[in-house]
Formats: sequence, C-alpha cells, structure tokens
Amino acid sequence: MNTTLKRLSLAIAASLSINSAYAAESPASEAADEQAMEEVIVKASRLKGTASAVMQERKNQAFIADILGAEQISRTGDSDAAAALRRVTGITLVDGKYIYVRGLGERFSSTQLNGAAVPSPDPTRTVIPLDLFPSSIIESLSVQKSYSATMPAHFGGGNVDIRLKTIPTDFTFTMQGKLGGNTNNFDDGLSYNGGSNDWYGMDDGTRAAPDALKTMWENHESLNDLSQEDNRLIAAQLNRDYDPSYSKVNPNTGFDITLGDRYDFDDFRVGFLTAVSYDNKWRVSEEYEGEDYTFIAGQNGADDRWSLVRGFDDIQSTEHSVRFSGMLNVGVEFLRDHRIDMSTLILHDTSDEIRDKLGNNNNLVLSDGLRIRDSEVNYEEREMIANQIRGTHNLTDFWNLGIDWFYSDARSNRYAPGNISTRYILTDGSNGQLEDGFFDIQNESALTRANTATRYEFQNLNDGVENYGYNVSLPLYYTDVEVVLKAGGNFISKNRDAQARRVDVNTLVFDSLDLTGYQMNNILTDEAMLNAPLTGTNTLIRDTSVAGDDYFSAQKTDAYFFETDFLFDQKWRASFGVRYEDFRQVVAPLDPATGEFDIAANPTTEDLESLAFKEDDVFGAVALTYIVDDSMQFRASFAQTTIRPDIREVAPATYLDPLTGYPIGGTPSVVSTSINNYDLRWEWYLETGENLSAGLFYKDMDKPIESVQSPSQDGPPLIRIANAEDGYVYGLEVEFLKDFAFLSDSLGRFTEDFFLSGNVTLSESEINIDTQSVVEQTGVSTSVTNPTRAMTGHSPWVVNMNLGWDAPNGNHSATLAYNVFAERIIIPGIDSKDDSYEQPFHSLDAVYTYYPSYSSTLKFKVQNILNQDKTIEFEDTLVRSETRGVNFEVAYKWDF
Repeated sequence: MNTTLKRLSLAIAASLSINSAYAAESPASEAADEQAMEEVIVKASRLKGTASAVMQERKNQAFIADILGAEQISRTGDSDAAAALRRVTGITLVDGKYIYVRGLGERFSSTQLNGAAVPSPDPTRTVIPLDLFPSSIIESLSVQKSYSATMPAHFGGGNVDIRLKTIPTDFTFTMQGKLGGNTNNFDDGLSYNGGSNDWYGMDDGTRAAPDALKTMWENHESLNDLSQEDNRLIAAQLNRDYDPSYSKVNPNTGFDITLGDRYDFDDFRVGFLTAVSYDNKWRVSEEYEGEDYTFIAGQNGADDRWSLVRGFDDIQSTEHSVRFSGMLNVGVEFLRDHRIDMSTLILHDTSDEIRDKLGNNNNLVLSDGLRIRDSEVNYEEREMIANQIRGTHNLTDFWNLGIDWFYSDARSNRYAPGNISTRYILTDGSNGQLEDGFFDIQNESALTRANTATRYEFQNLNDGVENYGYNVSLPLYYTDVEVVLKAGGNFISKNRDAQARRVDVNTLVFDSLDLTGYQMNNILTDEAMLNAPLTGTNTLIRDTSVAGDDYFSAQKTDAYFFETDFLFDQKWRASFGVRYEDFRQVVAPLDPATGEFDIAANPTTEDLESLAFKEDDVFGAVALTYIVDDSMQFRASFAQTTIRPDIREVAPATYLDPLTGYPIGGTPSVVSTSINNYDLRWEWYLETGENLSAGLFYKDMDKPIESVQSPSQDGPPLIRIANAEDGYVYGLEVEFLKDFAFLSDSLGRFTEDFFLSGNVTLSESEINIDTQSVVEQTGVSTSVTNPTRAMTGHSPWVVNMNLGWDAPNGNHSATLAYNVFAERIIIPGIDSKDDSYEQPFHSLDAVYTYYPSYSSTLKFKVQNILNQDKTIEFEDTLVRSETRGVNFEVAYKWDF
C-alpha cells in the first residue's frame, strides 16, 4: 500500500467529513496550506475559488450530486435556502417555498438538516418549506440526484441536505446591517390593528380566541349547545378590530451577527460558532383570482373566449413578515481521530397578510350593479427547533475502522391564532376602493346578511421528528484494488398533531340591526353583539369545525443498509448498495366535538386498516464511474426507490391547499409509487476552476401520485389525491463555468476579470390517468380534460445564467443572475377546460459588492429587475396573477 492515501480513500474521507474547515492537519501542513491559499486568492476570483472547492467535493462523490457553496449563494444575493436552490441545475421553485427537482413535485423530494430528518410546520405537507432557512447560516446545499443506499428510500427527484456553518478555523466576529424595500411599497399599503409584539413576530394574544372559547374546546363543549344569551356573550369577546386602512409602508430592515473561535490544546481542539439573524420585511401587491369561467363562442369573426363568472378581479394585499434565527454549534476533537459536534438551531418565521378583494359570484353579478368585497387577514407563525449531536471516529489501531453516528431531536410548530374573512355587498356599481384610508362610497356597502358573514379560524400544529443512526466503514487495500465496506442503520420516528377550529358569525339572527357600512368593528359593535334584538332560537356564532380538522398522525421508519465502494487500477470506481426499510404510518382524524378518533362506534377491521399505511421492501442502487484522468470522468447509475403518500394525502379529511386555495380531499386507498431511476453524466474539471458537465436522466414510475379535480356547483373545485396508471420523466442537464481570458488578446486583459456560469435543463414528463380507476379509488366523479398530460409542476426547460466580474485588485465584485422556467401545470383541467399553467417568470437579479477594507464589505442588491409578475393562465385566459415589484437592498458588514 502507498504511504499516502489513494484516490478512493480521499473521496471517502471527503464524503464523510462533517466540515472541511475544521479538518485535522499537522502544523507543517497548515503552514503549507496557508501559503497555497494565499496564492489561490491572488490567482482566482472569489467565486471561482469557492466553486473549485465545491466542485472537488462533487467530483469525489460516488453518486451524482450538485453542491452550492455559501459564497455562491452570497454572489447571487439569495436570502434563503429555497431561493438559492433554484440556481441548481434542474431545480425550480414553487410558491417561494417548495422545490421541484427534475420536474417532480415536492412530494418526490426529501430534505435533511446536516444529514438528519427534520419536521415540517406546514399543515398540508410533511416536507419542510425551505424558505425557513436563512442563507446566512448555511455553509452549503447538497442535492443528491442519484440514489444511494445510505439515503432514505423515499426518493424521486433528489435529496436536499442543508449543511449549517460549523466551527471556524480562527476567531470570527462579524456584524451586518441591512436596509431595503420594494418598488410596490412606495405607495401606501394596507394595515390593521395587530398586536404590540408584531415587530418581533409574536402574537400578544390580540388575535387569539377568547379564554371562554378555549375552555370550551378543551372540555369538548360545543358553541352550538349554548343558549342564545350565553352564546352572544362569547361572540362579543371575539376580536373584531381587523378592518383595513391605508398607511405608509416601513422599509425592510435586518441584521446578522456571527461569533466563533477555535482553541488548540495538546491533544484537543475545541471550538464554537453562534449566529443570530433578524429580518423585518413588507410586500405590497395587486392580485387577481379567477375561480369559475363560462365559455363564450365567438360571433361575427370574433374569437372564442372564456368569461369570468366567479372570482376576484381586484385584490389589494400587504404582507408583513418577520424572521429570526439563532444557531449555536460546539465541537471538540481528540487526537485528530475523534470528533463530536453539538448544535442547536431555532428558526422562527411570521407572516401577517391583509387582503381586500373585490369580485363577483354566480348570484351577485356586476351587470346588476352588485359586487362582493372580502376582507381577509391571514396570520401565521412557523417555528422549528432542532438539537443534534454527531460523532466521527477513526480507529487507527483497528484497520482504520471508521464509525459515524448522530442523534437529532427536532420539532416544529405552526400557530395561526385568528385568521378572519369578512364579506360585504357593494351596490349601485360601487367600486369599494379605499382612498386615504376610507371608502369612497360608504353608504353603498353593507355587511352581508348570511349564515357566514364572518369566519374566524384558529389553528395549531405540532410536528416532531426523532432521528438517530450510525454507519461503520472499513477500508481494505489490495494490489490495484481499494475497497471500502460500509454498513449502518437509520431510525426515524415522526409524530404530528393538528387542531383547527372554525367559528362563523351568523348575521341572519339579527332582527333589525342596520348592517350598512364597510368596517365590521363599527357595524358589529359591543352594543350590537350584546343587546341587539335576535330572532328565533339560532345563535350568533356557530362552530363549523368538522371531523378531520383535528388529526393525529405517527410515522416510523427502521432502515438498515450495506454499501461497497471499489476502485480498480485508479480508473474504475463501482459502488453497490442495498437498503431495507420497514415503514409504518397511521393517520387518525379526530372529532372536534369529542376529541376522540372519528371512526365508527364499533369499528370493523377495515375501518381500522383504513387509518394505517405500512410496507417494507428492499431497495438497491449501483453506480459506476470511469476516471479518464484527474480532470475528466464518466458516471452511470441505476436505483429502485419509492414515493409514499403524504400524511394528509391518505387521511379521510379535507384541507385547503395554500398554493391554490382549493380544498383537497385525502384518499386512504392511495398506494406508493415505484420508481426506476437511470442516470448518465460526463464531467470535466479544469485546474483554473472552469468546468463542464452534461447528464441524461430517466425515471420510470408505476402508480405515480397525482392530484385530480372534481367539479363543484358553487365555489372552487375539490382536489382529490389519486394514483395515475404510470408515468415517466426524462431529460438532459448541462452545467458550466467559463472565464473570458481567451478573449484577452483581442479585447484586452480586462476580459480576464469576467466569467460566465450557468446550467440548462431540457426534460419531458407524462402521466396516464384512468378516469374510471380514479372514480373507484376516490369515490367521487371526475371529468379530467387531459388524461394523458405532463406531471403537475413540471417545466420542460429551466435556464440559469450568472455573469460575474471580479476587480483585479480584489476590491470589487459583481454578479448578474438570470433564472427562468418554462410554463408548468399548476391546476389540472376538468369539464373541457384545459390545464392551468404558471407562466415563465424571468428573474434577473444584480449584486454588487465593494470591499473598502480587509474587514468591511458593502453590498448592493436588486432583484426582479424586469419587474415580472407571477401569472397562471389556461387557454390564454388569466386565472391568477400577483405583482412582485423590484426588490432592492444595501448591506454593510464589519469583520472584527
């Protein structure tokens, strides 16, 4: 055996390393590395230097992966993990939170934090919204696109591993302040009387349900069983001061603080890193929401068209978001062979949105001089707390046996204490617009007289994940052959409980109360709520919660894997692995009236089995790499994986999808999707940091999980989860980084300071839906317009381009970043209406950074320079739109 580690050993070491910045080195090698690093800094641009390190890790991976480093994220100015990941080859972003890898929806991808499973605060999905993770705490983002047995078998598009910053190599103390805004915020925005703690994203109880109501829920007592007088006493305690008014919009502000150090002792190294981040932002937008259309045939040469009959064509929206995070990492290393890291992370994100909507429905039409005005407040707090401990041990006295282990305990919460929607009727063609904080025609607006004039919603969700695992690796060396054997286990326990309550205000019970006005708090005053005459025996407020609004779920996965990695003659590398998983899941809807499971009084075996989902299987993966030389290699891989239905997708309950606003009904009979994954890739890495790669992928799916629509009489259609018959997705990915030094002779040496990086993905997908099978599976009728179509959310092409410049003296850098995706299906069509497509969004961002001194940085950022709007259309007819405006920010950072 050679005295130095061979190529495979280095690759394995790189893949197992928790953080190369804290790697064990001898003093001599440290000095040599520092000298080499100085030369690299002089010769390479900031992006190319860090990109080279990232590319080296990608190059050493046994399986196909794409990696995005912290400096690359900083260059493009992305503020969170979700926005940063859209720069990765083949990834698109939906709703600013969820990623689609290779055109496959968020259910086809999984997310880990430092290699461990994490919970989700999203009430409709078990995947975590990636906008929760601020970029300031991220060291790198790894997207593994070909499956390996060390990963969860729930794998379709890819696995995203968010790696947090860890122990620094030296003392670090940085402070950064940020100030910015949006062009949409120049005019006034909507506001209402929220709580006194809104500046740090915590409700002070203003929006919460009254204590008397909470007590009733805890005791499983119903509002509907109270007397009329007792009922109205509680009704009067509900907060009704949600009326909108116009006010100036504050600028966006934020700060980041990082403190860390490392201490070297005789046999020990100890270090820590702590980081705090805070952002306070506002966003004003104009929106459009169409719900139902009627077809109008063209006459006298006019084109056919679809006409809106139900929806909102004028929506004013203002969102206030507050985000803060805190991180503490502590690490200790003994004799350079043993290391333990402990980390604690807290993420908190609050969204407070008020919307004023004007529109019509089937009964109130503009031709009769009638309009609907809905006033909505949507407030939610999302939080995740994760505690992790990880260990890495190299037993040099036992054949260099390596042992890695980890334990992670994480929990998340979504708290929506008091969302509210109120409807008004506008007459005589009143446009209902606010002017200087007041409506222009006050006497032509009235609170609707209906069973549900106002609806309050109170929601709380808790999600917990306990994950621990280990792996043992043994390197073996033979003549011209190196082998690494790896075996381990991974064990995940998840639990989730969710509560939701709906309380409706019934204005039909008022005998003669004048409902004229445009502000609920001035119409339903305390006097009116307590003393206005009521008719009949109906109550003023009703609890309209239904079975399934509350639910409990638990999930457990026990997995064991074995993997071998071979290197033959320094040219061929082969990896084989198998993984066994035992998966169990139960989803139990609860009856809000009793708090008990919503099942039959004497449940049958079938009733109980409908609540559970379980399966066990063996999954395999193989990868082959041919190493042409140190700069070029070819890869090929094959794997068998599965996609299991989400928790809510198998629950016999209905919930609202935050992406579309449509109700979604779970289907207990949905089965898992089986996927065969094929990958090929060619990679070329140059010493200058330039690189080029091209890859092909193909995924063959049996029983892919999809959403289909069921027609509705009034209101949005019901979306049901079902299995299509089969489907596939295939495509081509190309990625590159190239400088312009080759133009220096003809255009001048200044071209050496520029570089271009980017990626292009071309792909196609298809699913085949058997309408009759869907009806049998879901129990509801459906009239799918296109039984054979592309998969929901799939974009046939995605383009990313980054043009970078670094000044020769190192004092300036700039990046122009462009991202665009092709149109993609968001809402599948029914009743002869075509599928609704989200239109391409051409995102052009610019970042300029000035380094006035060694310890200070000044950064200017402009996003959405083209002022693009988000739009969804079907057959050239607008379904939804939202203005985004142009974001701008200036940040100053000082490194002490």
